[in-house]
Amino acid sequence: MGKHVAIAGNIGSGKTTLAELLAKHYKWEPQLEELDDNPYINDFYNDMQRWSFNLQVYFLNLRFNQILEIRNSEKTVIQDRTIFEDAYIFAPNLHSMSLMTTRDFENYFSLFHSMEQYIEAPDLLIYLKASVPKLVNQIQKRGREYEESIRLDYLKKLNERYESWIATYNKGKLLVIDIDENNFPDDQEDLGKIIRRIDAELFGLF
Repeated sequence: MGKHVAIAGNIGSGKTTLAELLAKHYKWEPQLEELDDNPYINDFYNDMQRWSFNLQVYFLNLRFNQILEIRNSEKTVIQDRTIFEDAYIFAPNLHSMSLMTTRDFENYFSLFHSMEQYIEAPDLLIYLKASVPKLVNQIQKRGREYEESIRLDYLKKLNERYESWIATYNKGKLLVIDIDENNFPDDQEDLGKIIRRIDAELFGLF
């Protein structure tokens, strides 16, 4: 059976780029977050309060089906973002910022708990840690129109929730990459450092 490797991190941290690079290196099956195909993403960034519940349910369903596919695959799959981030970071953050009503949040979390019994954690979780200025720089660099309206306080609160979640993560192996210190998209040596750490975690190779 193949393994399940997942990359977690805030908006703009480089999850998709790293997933593609690792998929190419290891010949893994990439499972990417195709935001351009998301029917809610533009509406959400224009009016977060109106569309937060719709967007989060869409992601929850998408990620749950991805997990079922991974479980039935014989290949090693590298996943761009996890269902746990949706449930423990994005939805609670929207609720705490009054961008999702309590009624919708409780409904959302009830749905997640129903799914949770069918969910297994990845064999390895790679967390891309980044400062808010680094995230903003990378978001601006990729130039997605719908991301231009992302609020700084939104990114900051997400970062705080990521740090709290990672500090208590105990579902499996964890690898933390500080992308303020690692320029893997443009530096082969930095990418090599990540690959060596993955080898050690998954295959016991040093």
